[in-house]
Amino acid sequence: MDFTNILKPGLNAEKTVVVAQNNTASALGSGGLDVFSTPSMIALMELTSLSAVAPLLPPGWSTVGTEVNIKHLSATPLGMNVHTHAELLDVDGRALVFAVEAFDEAGKIGEGTHGRFIVENERFMAKTGGKKASA
Repeated sequence: MDFTNILKPGLNAEKTVVVAQNNTASALGSGGLDVFSTPSMIALMELTSLSAVAPLLPPGWSTVGTEVNIKHLSATPLGMNVHTHAELLDVDGRALVFAVEAFDEAGKIGEGTHGRFIVENERFMAKTGGKKASA
Protein backbone atom coordinates (compact mmCIF):
# COMPACT_ATOMS: atom_id res chain seq x y z
CA MET A 1 0.00 0.00 0.00
CA ASP A 2 1.29 3.44 -0.94
CA PHE A 3 1.00 5.91 1.91
CA THR A 4 2.68 8.87 0.19
CA ASN A 5 -0.69 9.99 -1.18
CA ILE A 6 -2.25 9.87 2.32
CA LEU A 7 0.55 11.11 4.59
CA LYS A 8 2.33 14.32 3.69
CA PRO A 9 5.16 16.18 5.43
CA GLY A 10 3.75 18.91 7.63
CA LEU A 11 1.14 16.77 9.40
CA ASN A 12 1.39 17.56 13.08
CA ALA A 13 -0.12 17.01 16.51
CA GLU A 14 0.22 18.31 20.06
CA LYS A 15 -0.26 16.73 23.49
CA THR A 16 -0.02 18.04 27.06
CA VAL A 17 0.44 16.28 30.40
CA VAL A 18 0.91 17.44 33.96
CA VAL A 19 4.03 16.27 35.76
CA ALA A 20 2.72 13.97 38.48
CA GLN A 21 4.37 11.46 40.75
CA ASN A 22 3.72 8.59 38.31
CA ASN A 23 5.75 10.16 35.47
CA THR A 24 8.77 11.26 37.50
CA ALA A 25 12.28 9.89 37.24
CA SER A 26 12.07 8.52 40.78
CA ALA A 27 8.84 6.62 40.04
CA LEU A 28 10.14 5.09 36.81
CA GLY A 29 13.60 4.28 38.10
CA SER A 30 15.37 6.45 35.55
CA GLY A 31 16.70 8.70 38.30
CA GLY A 32 16.16 9.51 41.93
CA LEU A 33 14.45 12.88 41.71
CA ASP A 34 10.83 13.97 41.47
CA VAL A 35 11.13 15.62 38.03
CA PHE A 36 9.57 14.70 34.67
CA SER A 37 11.41 11.61 33.49
CA THR A 38 13.17 11.24 30.17
CA PRO A 39 11.23 8.01 29.43
CA SER A 40 7.95 9.89 30.06
CA MET A 41 9.01 12.69 27.73
CA ILE A 42 9.95 10.23 25.00
CA ALA A 43 6.68 8.30 25.43
CA LEU A 44 4.73 11.54 25.11
CA MET A 45 6.69 12.46 21.98
CA GLU A 46 5.89 9.02 20.52
CA LEU A 47 2.20 9.37 21.35
CA THR A 48 2.13 12.82 19.77
CA SER A 49 3.79 11.51 16.59
CA LEU A 50 1.36 8.61 16.41
CA SER A 51 -1.55 11.03 16.85
CA ALA A 52 -0.41 13.09 13.86
CA VAL A 53 -0.96 10.22 11.41
CA ALA A 54 -3.24 7.63 13.03
CA PRO A 55 -6.54 9.24 11.97
CA LEU A 56 -5.45 9.08 8.32
CA LEU A 57 -4.48 5.41 8.25
CA PRO A 58 -6.90 2.80 6.89
CA PRO A 59 -8.68 0.56 9.43
CA GLY A 60 -6.42 -2.25 10.61
CA TRP A 61 -3.21 -0.24 10.17
CA SER A 62 -1.08 1.52 12.79
CA THR A 63 2.46 2.71 13.39
CA VAL A 64 5.19 1.39 15.66
CA GLY A 65 8.17 3.29 17.00
CA THR A 66 11.50 2.38 15.43
CA GLU A 67 13.95 5.10 16.44
CA VAL A 68 14.37 7.91 18.93
CA ASN A 69 17.09 10.54 18.86
CA ILE A 70 16.12 12.84 21.71
CA LYS A 71 17.87 15.39 23.92
CA HIS A 72 16.35 16.13 27.32
CA LEU A 73 17.47 19.73 27.83
CA SER A 74 15.90 20.83 31.13
CA ALA A 75 14.18 19.32 34.17
CA THR A 76 10.50 19.97 34.90
CA PRO A 77 9.19 19.80 38.49
CA LEU A 78 5.95 18.31 39.79
CA GLY A 79 2.80 20.24 38.91
CA MET A 80 4.05 21.88 35.71
CA ASN A 81 2.57 21.14 32.29
CA VAL A 82 4.63 19.48 29.58
CA HIS A 83 3.50 20.18 26.03
CA THR A 84 4.81 18.22 23.03
CA HIS A 85 4.67 18.95 19.33
CA ALA A 86 5.39 16.47 16.53
CA GLU A 87 5.62 17.25 12.83
CA LEU A 88 5.97 14.70 10.05
CA LEU A 89 9.17 15.48 8.13
CA ASP A 90 9.47 12.57 5.71
CA VAL A 91 7.51 9.64 4.29
CA ASP A 92 9.64 6.93 2.66
CA GLY A 93 7.37 4.04 1.78
CA ARG A 94 6.08 3.00 5.21
CA ALA A 95 8.91 4.68 7.15
CA LEU A 96 8.06 7.99 8.82
CA VAL A 97 10.35 10.59 10.39
CA PHE A 98 9.06 13.23 12.82
CA ALA A 99 10.61 16.32 14.39
CA VAL A 100 9.58 16.38 18.05
CA GLU A 101 9.82 19.05 20.73
CA ALA A 102 8.74 19.34 24.36
CA PHE A 103 8.14 22.47 26.42
CA ASP A 104 7.14 23.38 29.95
CA GLU A 105 5.90 26.80 31.02
CA ALA A 106 9.51 28.03 31.27
CA GLY A 107 10.61 26.96 27.78
CA LYS A 108 11.95 24.11 25.67
CA ILE A 109 12.85 20.96 27.62
CA GLY A 110 13.44 18.46 24.82
CA GLU A 111 13.95 18.05 21.09
CA GLY A 112 14.93 15.54 18.47
CA THR A 113 13.65 13.15 15.85
CA HIS A 114 11.49 10.06 16.04
CA GLY A 115 11.04 7.28 13.51
CA ARG A 116 7.88 5.21 13.10
CA PHE A 117 6.92 2.45 10.67
CA ILE A 118 3.45 1.77 9.29
CA VAL A 119 2.26 -1.78 9.92
CA GLU A 120 -0.80 -3.87 9.18
CA ASN A 121 -1.90 -4.76 12.73
CA GLU A 122 -2.96 -8.39 12.20
CA ARG A 123 0.08 -9.31 10.13
CA PHE A 124 2.45 -7.53 12.53
CA MET A 125 1.00 -9.29 15.58
CA ALA A 126 1.10 -12.68 13.84
CA LYS A 127 4.77 -12.20 12.99
CA THR A 128 5.52 -11.01 16.53
CA GLY A 129 3.64 -13.97 18.03
CA GLY A 130 5.68 -16.28 15.84
CA LYS A 131 8.84 -15.14 17.63
CA LYS A 132 7.50 -16.53 20.90
CA ALA A 133 6.59 -19.85 19.30
CA SER A 134 10.05 -20.28 17.78
CA ALA A 135 12.00 -19.21 20.89
